[in-house]
Amino acid sequence: MLRDGALKVVLVVVGLLFLALSYPMTMFFSRDPAVSMMMSLYVTLGIFLLWAARNPPANRSLIAFTAWSSFAHAAIMGAQAYLKVVQRQELFGVGVLTLIGALLVMLAPLKASAPGLARSVKPVD
Repeated sequence: MLRDGALKVVLVVVGLLFLALSYPMTMFFSRDPAVSMMMSLYVTLGIFLLWAARNPPANRSLIAFTAWSSFAHAAIMGAQAYLKVVQRQELFGVGVLTLIGALLVMLAPLKASAPGLARSVKPVD
């Protein structure tokens, strides 16, 4: 039960963090359209993470996607910082994204509960 509660808290915190990117997204809209487009994906993901916090076992694939995409983003940012493509300050983001991924992988539900699945599947006529 403690694990479920911790997962819900992490989903809400990460969802709100991603949703908070909507403000900087508007600032980058004209200056750097690619960054603005990437942030729009995170804002959208934040909304779905907040929704997933209501029933994490039913949203296992969304939680897994968030975790592994956070690892992928952190790896790319880390390589870019190492190769001096981006500023070293980006390493803070690497740490944050790695922490998000690690928490979600550690707390993710192992499998969906059978009763929840039975309600979501409709019989074929």
